[in-house]
Amino acid sequence: MKRVGLVGVTGYTGMELVRVLLGHPDMRLTRVTSRKEAGRMLRDIYPFLHGMDAGEIRIAAPDSGFLAEHCDLVFLAVPHGAAMEMAAELREKGARVVDLSADFRLRNRETYESWYKQKHTRPEMLSEAVYGLPELYAREIAEADLVANPGCYPTSAILALYPALRAGLISGDDLVIDSKSGTTGAGRGASVGTLFCEVSDTFRAYNLGRHRHTPEIEQELSLAAGKDIRLSFNTHLLPINRGILTTAYARLSAGAGLEQIRSCYEEFYAHAGWVRLLPDGVLPETRWVRGTNFCDIGLVVDPRTDRLIVVSAIDNLCRGASGQAVANANLMLGLEERSGLPFAPLIP
Repeated sequence: MKRVGLVGVTGYTGMELVRVLLGHPDMRLTRVTSRKEAGRMLRDIYPFLHGMDAGEIRIAAPDSGFLAEHCDLVFLAVPHGAAMEMAAELREKGARVVDLSADFRLRNRETYESWYKQKHTRPEMLSEAVYGLPELYAREIAEADLVANPGCYPTSAILALYPALRAGLISGDDLVIDSKSGTTGAGRGASVGTLFCEVSDTFRAYNLGRHRHTPEIEQELSLAAGKDIRLSFNTHLLPINRGILTTAYARLSAGAGLEQIRSCYEEFYAHAGWVRLLPDGVLPETRWVRGTNFCDIGLVVDPRTDRLIVVSAIDNLCRGASGQAVANANLMLGLEERSGLPFAPLIP
């Protein structure tokens, strides 16, 4: 049984990590930390854990030495900026780390500092970090000591377009990605914009042209295309708790058609157990992936405009954060990638 620790248990991603790890056959959550809630039992802040073993864990203040000594791997579920020094301390003490923040996702220090408006204090670790998208980097993840868990929006967008770009079936120019997320994507901190009366019975766009996940998507899709990609990434807030629906638009390359594109996706994701390519005429819905690690993908070719339209759906908390973090940890610890994650969607 592998022992794992969790730094940052009070946010939605920390909460989701606890939920996922509860049923894991090969990992045991042995240490959870929070400066604010130190000394309390986990069941005191999450009453749904009453009667469960995890509820009896006492929350401690973060201590990298203790975590490194008593855990085989540590999850960092803290905001960007806070993770880089904690990750450095844990790595210096020999701990393996899955970081759910943005601190190690971008390979270029200047890009990080430009988009996140703060200095990166551990740039020497950027080359050590492996981008944690198992469909692309499973082998590298398995050998890594530091994995940068992808963002929720980038997970849905990259998986939607990567195969077609890599195969040259679409142009890398004039890409448009339109994504809508449930409100948990904004985090658990109180703010007027995410109050019930502000999000219920409405639908709005936000951060158009300046969302901080943009360079992460461009970074990975540039690698797929073999050239620099600049794209339009537009985000919207849905009046639901969890889920992301992404619609991506790309110009077809000469001669590319739906049959060829579908074959490309089937081959690329043939061994990717978490990606489900839906039949022709069936498009993803957020409810079909709720609470799971799946990414559902639907393909449409519009011959009138000569475009490929790709729709993808994920659960932003599970596949877009905590479930993906556990999949990465599985690989790092020599476990089967799907271990502890065979959830059926929460329907209805």
